[in-house]
Amino acid sequence: MATQPHLLVEEGELTDVALVPGDPGRVDRIADHCNEAETVSQNREYKVVNASYDGRELTICSTGIGCPSAAIAVEELANVGVETVLRVGTTGALQSGIEIGDMIVATGAAKNEGTSKRYEDVEYPAVPDYEVLSALVDTAEARDEDVHVGPIASDDAYYAETDAYVADWEAAGLLSVEMEAAALFTLARRRGLRAGAICTVDGNLVEGTQKGTDTEDDELPEKAKNNVGRAIDIALDATTTL
Repeated sequence: MATQPHLLVEEGELTDVALVPGDPGRVDRIADHCNEAETVSQNREYKVVNASYDGRELTICSTGIGCPSAAIAVEELANVGVETVLRVGTTGALQSGIEIGDMIVATGAAKNEGTSKRYEDVEYPAVPDYEVLSALVDTAEARDEDVHVGPIASDDAYYAETDAYVADWEAAGLLSVEMEAAALFTLARRRGLRAGAICTVDGNLVEGTQKGTDTEDDELPEKAKNNVGRAIDIALDATTTL
Protein backbone atom coordinates (compact mmCIF):
# COMPACT_ATOMS: atom_id res chain seq x y z
CA MET A 1 0.00 0.00 0.00
CA ALA A 2 1.25 3.48 -0.86
CA THR A 3 2.27 6.01 1.76
CA GLN A 4 -0.77 7.81 3.17
CA PRO A 5 -0.76 11.37 1.76
CA HIS A 6 -1.34 13.25 5.03
CA LEU A 7 -0.02 11.05 7.86
CA LEU A 8 2.92 9.94 5.69
CA VAL A 9 2.80 6.40 7.07
CA GLU A 10 2.60 2.98 5.45
CA GLU A 11 0.92 -0.29 6.35
CA GLY A 12 2.84 -2.09 9.08
CA GLU A 13 4.45 1.04 10.52
CA LEU A 14 1.88 1.63 13.26
CA THR A 15 0.27 -0.44 16.02
CA ASP A 16 -3.32 -1.65 16.29
CA VAL A 17 -4.41 1.03 18.79
CA ALA A 18 -3.98 4.81 18.49
CA LEU A 19 -4.52 7.62 20.97
CA VAL A 20 -5.66 10.65 18.97
CA PRO A 21 -5.41 14.08 20.61
CA GLY A 22 -6.17 17.15 18.54
CA ASP A 23 -3.06 19.13 19.45
CA PRO A 24 0.27 17.91 17.97
CA GLY A 25 1.92 19.20 21.15
CA ARG A 26 -0.19 16.81 23.18
CA VAL A 27 1.32 13.91 21.25
CA ASP A 28 4.60 14.69 23.00
CA ARG A 29 2.85 15.01 26.35
CA ILE A 30 1.26 11.58 25.97
CA ALA A 31 4.60 10.16 24.85
CA ASP A 32 6.16 11.54 28.03
CA HIS A 33 3.85 9.23 30.00
CA CYS A 34 5.11 6.20 28.06
CA ASN A 35 8.17 4.04 28.57
CA GLU A 36 9.65 4.77 25.17
CA ALA A 37 8.60 6.66 22.08
CA GLU A 38 9.76 7.19 18.50
CA THR A 39 8.48 9.75 16.00
CA VAL A 40 7.24 8.10 12.81
CA SER A 41 6.17 11.17 10.83
CA GLN A 42 5.13 14.80 11.09
CA ASN A 43 3.19 16.74 8.46
CA ARG A 44 0.88 19.74 8.81
CA GLU A 45 -1.33 19.15 11.88
CA TYR A 46 -0.45 15.48 12.04
CA LYS A 47 2.31 14.13 14.26
CA VAL A 48 2.60 10.35 14.57
CA VAL A 49 4.58 8.59 17.31
CA ASN A 50 4.91 4.93 18.23
CA ALA A 51 5.33 4.24 21.94
CA SER A 52 5.16 1.57 24.62
CA TYR A 53 3.20 1.79 27.85
CA ASP A 54 3.23 -0.95 30.49
CA GLY A 55 4.11 -3.49 27.83
CA ARG A 56 1.40 -2.28 25.42
CA GLU A 57 2.61 -1.07 22.02
CA LEU A 58 0.57 1.90 20.83
CA THR A 59 0.48 4.79 18.40
CA ILE A 60 -0.18 8.45 19.17
CA CYS A 61 -1.49 10.61 16.31
CA SER A 62 -2.74 14.19 16.40
CA THR A 63 -5.85 15.05 14.39
CA GLY A 64 -5.74 18.84 14.32
CA ILE A 65 -8.84 20.93 15.03
CA GLY A 66 -12.25 19.89 13.76
CA CYS A 67 -13.99 16.98 12.12
CA PRO A 68 -12.56 17.37 8.59
CA SER A 69 -8.96 16.86 9.69
CA ALA A 70 -9.98 14.22 12.25
CA ALA A 71 -11.74 12.25 9.50
CA ILE A 72 -8.60 12.30 7.37
CA ALA A 73 -6.61 10.92 10.30
CA VAL A 74 -9.11 8.12 11.00
CA GLU A 75 -9.35 7.14 7.33
CA GLU A 76 -5.57 6.93 6.95
CA LEU A 77 -5.03 5.17 10.28
CA ALA A 78 -7.59 2.57 9.21
CA ASN A 79 -5.83 2.20 5.85
CA VAL A 80 -2.59 1.14 7.54
CA GLY A 81 -4.08 -1.31 10.02
CA VAL A 82 -5.08 0.63 13.16
CA GLU A 83 -8.11 -1.03 14.74
CA THR A 84 -8.88 1.14 17.79
CA VAL A 85 -8.83 4.94 18.10
CA LEU A 86 -9.16 6.73 21.43
CA ARG A 87 -9.57 10.49 21.57
CA VAL A 88 -7.84 12.31 24.44
CA GLY A 89 -8.89 15.94 24.18
CA THR A 90 -10.46 19.00 25.76
CA THR A 91 -14.09 20.12 25.82
CA GLY A 92 -16.36 22.94 26.96
CA ALA A 93 -18.96 22.02 29.59
CA LEU A 94 -22.66 22.60 28.90
CA GLN A 95 -24.14 21.82 32.33
CA SER A 96 -23.90 23.83 35.53
CA GLY A 97 -21.71 22.21 38.13
CA ILE A 98 -19.28 20.65 35.67
CA GLU A 99 -16.05 22.35 36.62
CA ILE A 100 -12.94 23.30 34.69
CA GLY A 101 -10.58 20.35 34.99
CA ASP A 102 -13.35 17.74 35.27
CA MET A 103 -13.21 14.80 32.85
CA ILE A 104 -15.95 13.57 30.52
CA VAL A 105 -16.26 10.17 28.84
CA ALA A 106 -18.59 10.45 25.85
CA THR A 107 -21.43 7.98 25.27
CA GLY A 108 -22.31 9.64 21.97
CA ALA A 109 -21.82 12.86 20.00
CA ALA A 110 -24.45 15.08 18.41
CA LYS A 111 -23.55 15.76 14.77
CA ASN A 112 -23.53 19.55 14.79
CA GLU A 113 -20.86 19.43 12.09
CA GLY A 114 -20.71 18.83 8.37
CA THR A 115 -18.14 16.09 7.87
CA SER A 116 -20.13 13.08 9.07
CA LYS A 117 -23.09 14.26 6.98
CA ARG A 118 -21.00 13.68 3.86
CA TYR A 119 -20.77 10.03 4.84
CA GLU A 120 -24.32 9.34 6.06
CA ASP A 121 -27.64 10.82 7.16
CA VAL A 122 -27.64 12.80 10.39
CA GLU A 123 -30.10 10.31 11.92
CA TYR A 124 -27.37 7.65 12.06
CA PRO A 125 -25.84 7.63 15.55
CA ALA A 126 -22.31 8.76 16.34
CA VAL A 127 -21.50 6.54 19.31
CA PRO A 128 -18.34 4.97 20.74
CA ASP A 129 -17.54 1.28 20.85
CA TYR A 130 -18.94 -0.31 24.01
CA GLU A 131 -15.68 -2.07 24.93
CA VAL A 132 -13.67 1.15 24.63
CA LEU A 133 -16.29 3.14 26.56
CA SER A 134 -16.34 0.51 29.30
CA ALA A 135 -12.55 0.37 29.45
CA LEU A 136 -12.36 4.14 30.00
CA VAL A 137 -15.04 4.16 32.71
CA ASP A 138 -13.71 1.02 34.44
CA THR A 139 -10.15 2.36 34.37
CA ALA A 140 -11.23 5.69 35.84
CA GLU A 141 -13.08 3.91 38.64
CA ALA A 142 -10.09 1.65 39.32
CA ARG A 143 -7.94 4.77 39.67
CA ASP A 144 -10.54 6.42 41.97
CA GLU A 145 -11.04 9.16 39.40
CA ASP A 146 -14.43 10.86 39.03
CA VAL A 147 -15.62 11.29 35.46
CA HIS A 148 -18.88 12.53 33.97
CA VAL A 149 -20.29 9.95 31.56
CA GLY A 150 -22.86 10.96 28.94
CA PRO A 151 -23.58 12.46 25.51
CA ILE A 152 -21.70 15.43 24.08
CA ALA A 153 -21.94 17.65 20.99
CA SER A 154 -19.42 18.05 18.19
CA ASP A 155 -19.51 21.47 16.53
CA ASP A 156 -17.73 22.96 13.51
CA ALA A 157 -17.75 26.67 14.38
CA TYR A 158 -15.89 27.50 17.58
CA TYR A 159 -16.70 31.22 17.44
CA ALA A 160 -20.32 30.72 16.36
CA GLU A 161 -21.48 28.91 19.51
CA THR A 162 -24.24 31.39 20.35
CA ASP A 163 -26.24 31.64 23.56
CA ALA A 164 -29.14 29.98 21.73
CA TYR A 165 -26.98 27.02 20.74
CA VAL A 166 -25.66 26.66 24.28
CA ALA A 167 -29.15 26.87 25.79
CA ASP A 168 -30.45 24.22 23.39
CA TRP A 169 -27.54 21.85 24.09
CA GLU A 170 -27.95 22.40 27.84
CA ALA A 171 -31.69 21.68 27.68
CA ALA A 172 -30.99 18.49 25.73
CA GLY A 173 -28.80 17.24 28.58
CA LEU A 174 -25.57 17.23 26.58
CA LEU A 175 -22.56 17.37 28.89
CA SER A 176 -20.12 19.32 26.74
CA VAL A 177 -19.12 20.45 23.27
CA GLU A 178 -15.93 19.76 21.34
CA MET A 179 -14.97 19.50 17.67
CA GLU A 180 -13.90 15.97 16.68
CA ALA A 181 -15.79 13.11 18.36
CA ALA A 182 -18.76 12.87 15.96
CA ALA A 183 -16.50 12.25 12.98
CA LEU A 184 -14.29 9.92 15.00
CA PHE A 185 -17.22 7.77 16.11
CA THR A 186 -18.90 7.84 12.69
CA LEU A 187 -15.81 6.92 10.69
CA ALA A 188 -14.77 4.24 13.18
CA ARG A 189 -18.17 2.55 12.87
CA ARG A 190 -18.13 2.74 9.08
CA ARG A 191 -14.54 1.45 8.85
CA GLY A 192 -15.04 -1.34 11.38
CA LEU A 193 -12.86 0.24 14.05
CA ARG A 194 -13.41 0.65 17.79
CA ALA A 195 -13.49 4.22 19.12
CA GLY A 196 -13.90 6.13 22.37
CA ALA A 197 -13.22 9.56 23.83
CA ILE A 198 -12.19 11.08 27.15
CA CYS A 199 -11.93 14.87 27.37
CA THR A 200 -10.90 17.37 30.03
CA VAL A 201 -13.15 20.39 30.60
CA ASP A 202 -11.37 23.64 29.73
CA GLY A 203 -14.32 26.00 30.26
CA ASN A 204 -18.04 26.04 31.04
CA LEU A 205 -20.17 27.76 28.40
CA VAL A 206 -23.28 27.80 30.62
CA GLU A 207 -21.40 29.53 33.42
CA GLY A 208 -19.59 31.88 31.06
CA THR A 209 -16.04 30.59 31.52
CA GLN A 210 -14.36 30.18 28.14
CA LYS A 211 -11.04 28.53 27.45
CA GLY A 212 -8.23 30.99 28.17
CA THR A 213 -10.38 33.60 29.93
CA ASP A 214 -8.89 33.02 33.38
CA THR A 215 -5.26 32.65 32.34
CA GLU A 216 -2.66 35.15 31.23
CA ASP A 217 -0.40 33.31 28.80
CA ASP A 218 -1.50 29.68 28.88
CA GLU A 219 -4.31 28.15 26.86
CA LEU A 220 -5.56 26.01 29.75
CA PRO A 221 -6.13 26.78 33.46
CA GLU A 222 -3.84 24.94 35.88
CA LYS A 223 -6.50 22.45 37.03
CA ALA A 224 -7.33 21.59 33.43
CA LYS A 225 -3.64 21.13 32.60
CA ASN A 226 -3.24 18.81 35.59
CA ASN A 227 -6.31 16.79 34.67
CA VAL A 228 -5.24 16.48 31.04
CA GLY A 229 -2.36 14.48 32.50
CA ARG A 230 -4.76 12.36 34.53
CA ALA A 231 -6.98 11.80 31.48
CA ILE A 232 -3.89 10.68 29.57
CA ASP A 233 -3.12 8.17 32.32
CA ILE A 234 -6.69 6.83 32.20
CA ALA A 235 -6.53 6.47 28.43
CA LEU A 236 -3.14 4.76 28.54
CA ASP A 237 -4.26 2.36 31.26
CA ALA A 238 -7.39 1.61 29.25
CA THR A 239 -5.33 0.65 26.19
CA THR A 240 -3.68 -2.15 28.18
CA THR A 241 -7.09 -3.85 28.44
CA LEU A 242 -8.07 -3.42 24.78
